[in-house]
Amino acid sequence: MLLALQDLHKAYGSLVVTDGVSLSVTQGEALGVIGPNGAGKTTLFGLITGAVRPDAGSIRLDGQDITALPAAQRCLAGICRSHQIPHPFEKLTVFENLLVGACFGRRMREADAADWCAEVLELTGLLPKANRLGGSLTLLDRKRLELARALATRPRLLLLDEIAGGLTEAECQALVGTVAAIHRGGTTIIWIEHIVHALLAVVGRLTVLNFGRKIAEGEARGVMDLAEVREIYLGSPV
Repeated sequence: MLLALQDLHKAYGSLVVTDGVSLSVTQGEALGVIGPNGAGKTTLFGLITGAVRPDAGSIRLDGQDITALPAAQRCLAGICRSHQIPHPFEKLTVFENLLVGACFGRRMREADAADWCAEVLELTGLLPKANRLGGSLTLLDRKRLELARALATRPRLLLLDEIAGGLTEAECQALVGTVAAIHRGGTTIIWIEHIVHALLAVVGRLTVLNFGRKIAEGEARGVMDLAEVREIYLGSPV
């Protein structure tokens, strides 16, 4: 088991955002996480990466308890994420943005980092724009750069937070192809996404959150057929 979350709780005052969530991911798996706004999905990523500390519960990576491990150490251990809203270093080039991730997020030597970042740029379709400033990119390319910066840290576990949001259908399909290629390369993925057809093109299993609780989990298309899950998305009884 690569990652195991056990009975995670997180509250801000009286607002409970993660209510006893447990889940696990095996090496090489792609797991989707869905749920309405406010379900606790992004908080879950914060707990996994160390940006948020749980009030109770445990997080294990390769069987080792990392619940108290700082975020920087988790990145070095191979956990990295993209963010829903891309925030590139706007005055650095695309290539330099990746070098920051490789050199500081994974502590690679400069020569090794440069070679690896070139591979990531090619994989994510950004190689022709390597010398463009991060602040000059379109939304699609900012999304690609957000993904590429996470990949530059050479993650064993890649967390994607609504990376397809805001894209046209053609742009979404292009990005899904990139994510699928990353997964085929052996990277374990947990993907939060509202665009379900994009998610189902990559993941084999789904976890559903609602009001901070896990309400369903299993084979992806089977979970989407559950009446309770469809009711959450349609907003009325099915």
